[in-house]
Amino acid sequence: MRVVNWEPFRDMDDVFDRLFADAYRRLPRNAAEGKPSLDWAPPADVSETEGEYLIKAEIPEVRKEELSLTVQDGVLTLAGERRQEKREDGEKMHRVERQFGSFARRFALPEDVDDQAIRAECRDGVVIIHIPKHKVVQPQPRQIQVQ
Repeated sequence: MRVVNWEPFRDMDDVFDRLFADAYRRLPRNAAEGKPSLDWAPPADVSETEGEYLIKAEIPEVRKEELSLTVQDGVLTLAGERRQEKREDGEKMHRVERQFGSFARRFALPEDVDDQAIRAECRDGVVIIHIPKHKVVQPQPRQIQVQ
């Protein structure tokens, strides 16, 4: 039988990060000015296939001309701004739940990516970023002659 030491605080950092991140996303907005009280970040999924990494970020109501995608020092940055639509005179807002304003998401890239071949597309409010992997050549064993 294997004995495992119980460490009650081992996972507390992860739990607190999730709790506070969720609370941060739900902070109230300043509806009178029509602006969020804090900046926001679009949700993103990161996946991997045999030949590439994929990042899918939900950014509805953001035109592709308002997006910026940069790579610097092994970090991919997706930035942009979602603007609040103009209200008509006499229109009274009862609740504003959508978030507006500037955003930036940063993703650390693994060592095996080809950052010169990264490409992105925008469809139906989702930005899909394709990050191809380098072809890793496995070294073959060889005989070395001793002189």
